[in-house]
Parts: sequence; C-alpha cells; structure tokens
Amino acid sequence: MYDEQQTAGAARPPAHGPLAGFTVGVTAARRADELGALLQRRGASVLHAPALRIVPLADDSELLAATKELIDHAPDVVVATTAIGFRGWVEAAEGWGLGEALLARLGSVELLARGPKVKGAIRAAGLTEDWSPSSESMAEVLDRLLTEGVEGRRVAIQLHGDPLPGFVEALKEAGAEVVGVPVYRWMPPEDIGPVDRLLDATVARGLDALTFTSAPAAASLLARAEERGLLPELLSALHHDVVPACVGPVTALPLQARGIDTVQPERFRLGPLVQLLCLELPARARTLPIAGHRVEIRGHAVLVDGALRPVPPAGMSLLRALARRPGWVVSRAELLRALPGAGRDEHAVETAMARLRSTLGVPKLIQTVVKRGYRLALDPSADTKYADL
Repeated sequence: MYDEQQTAGAARPPAHGPLAGFTVGVTAARRADELGALLQRRGASVLHAPALRIVPLADDSELLAATKELIDHAPDVVVATTAIGFRGWVEAAEGWGLGEALLARLGSVELLARGPKVKGAIRAAGLTEDWSPSSESMAEVLDRLLTEGVEGRRVAIQLHGDPLPGFVEALKEAGAEVVGVPVYRWMPPEDIGPVDRLLDATVARGLDALTFTSAPAAASLLARAEERGLLPELLSALHHDVVPACVGPVTALPLQARGIDTVQPERFRLGPLVQLLCLELPARARTLPIAGHRVEIRGHAVLVDGALRPVPPAGMSLLRALARRPGWVVSRAELLRALPGAGRDEHAVETAMARLRSTLGVPKLIQTVVKRGYRLALDPSADTKYADL
C-alpha cells in the first residue's frame, strides 16, 4: 500500500508537479504500482486500497474447465479481449499440460483481437489473429460478428473480470452459443481494512479524486459502501467534491448506474488517465486574489503566487470556511464549527488561525476583525466578482 505523502515544492514554480497538493485514491489491484508512481511523479499524494483481488490462474478451476471444454469441443470464433488475460490463459494452460492443445485449437478457429496489445500477445504465442478493430472497441467487434452472422455458431469470449454490457446478450439474441472463458476472476480483498479507510477518506472529502481501472473494482467499492451504510454519503462525495476518474467507459458503468458522472481520457490507458487528472484537478481548485497575491486552494495545500504551502487539516478547514465567502467576515463560532474536533473553546480557532497564517507565509492574507471574526483580505478589484458568494 502506498503511504500518503505531502510533496512540498520549492518557492519557485514549477518545482512541484501539477498534482501537488492533491490526494488521489487508487482502487486498482493490477498495475497499482504503475498508476501510483505516475501520480506521485506529478506531485500527488496517493492512498491505495485494492477494492478486489485476483484469483490466481493456476488455482482457477473454472478456467481449467472452460479450457478443457474448448479443446474438446471447438468453437467457431474466439474473441481475445485483453493482452494480459490472453497471455495468462496460455501460461495457465501450459502449467496444466494443455498449452499445445490450446494453441492448436486457437490456431484452427477464427481468432479476433480487440486491440493492438492483444494482437501482440496472440502473435507472441505463435498465432495470427484473423481481424482486429481499429477502434479497440468491443462494439466494433460485435458489429463485425453480427454482420457476418452468428446464428448456430459457437463464440468463445476471453473475459477479464470486466462486464461486457450487451455484448453477450446481443450475440445470444442473434442465435449464437456463447462460451465465456473467465480469465482472472475477481474476489473481495482478504483484508477489507484499506478499503474501509479509503471509503472513510472519500466520504470525509479527504480525497480530491478517486481512480478506477476496472468495472468490478467500482462495483466492489459501491457494494462495500452499501454494506457499511455509507452509500448515500459516498455518492454525495462523488457527485460534488471528489472527482471519479475512470480509465474508460466500461469501467464507469457501475458508477453511471448510480447516477455518477465520471471523467475519462480519450485513450483508455493509465498515462492519459493521469494526464487528465493533471488538467482536471488544478482547474477545479479555488483561486482567489488576496492581498496582492494569487492564492490557489488545493486539497491539502495552498499555492501562494505559485509556491506550494502544505497545510494541516485544521488549517485547511478554516481556510475553506473563509473562502466560501471571500472578503466577508466569518465569526469565530462559525469557524469553530468548521474546525474538526475543536469542542467549544473558541481559543482553538485562534491557535489554528495562527498556525495557518504561519504556514501560508503571508500573514496579511487573513485579517482579524476585532470582536467579530476573520476574513480573507480580498483585493478590492475582486469585490464585485465575489460579492454574492
């Protein structure tokens, strides 16, 4: 698991990455290291909790049974959907002593590859695909099969945990016999603790974005939230405050079924997903002209004229309360309510405010209004723009 890290930049931009000051949750089980490293290299703090675990192929009796069945009873078409799934299938078959028989069977049928990575895996196994769509889309694969005609034909589909909405149903309605090859089945994690901590952080708005790289992971997280009675709070957080970022449209389906709009890169890869967050999160940060300075409020840090200032949670709570009504006086009582775990002692506000000013490095950003409270020293030219906030 990744530890949360706050990356403090030097005083000169762009010493910090575009995601500095933001915390991103990672739900992936597979390639989590790669995704976490990409995010951290761009300055993000990463909280990782695999929402699922993968059943080892060598122990998967369902895959073994499906493999034997296809060897004994040849399909007309085999659809390979993912490179890692196809390679894993062949390697598992070799471990069971069925490798040569499986390759011989695949070489004797119409073999379709969903995209270039799958084509590479097929050719590395010594086979040649009959066709592959330029779009890497299962919809295009389905169109081809339906155009060819599948009535009375046997179609085997290498699954990879993700659902194929409408794909199997459309083939069956057209008269095909569909055989699923369950490569890499998903199971709940053995240790649910990290998932619960990720859920708690999301509900508490301790994350700025939550990433999903598979539909089963998204469905699993939603199911766990429902088990704990946190589903309404989770959906509210994803609706309003925490950016749900999915690697592609299939991954987003469980969230969309709950009414959650997600952001997705144009290319369904980890790199473009991270680049999308590099654009989305800074664009959503609150930026204010205060006391002659440009102040950008991020998840757990503030940029003051481009210099990164990591801020503790108590300070961020006060700053967000002030920023909701920039330039207006916010009473100590209201700030006390915004301060987590402060109790009823308004002196806690003064202590936290002093630390916040020190952390920001520019004390005059926040003005004390005697006997009333505090206010952000919004520049006069900005008063009209923020008067109604």
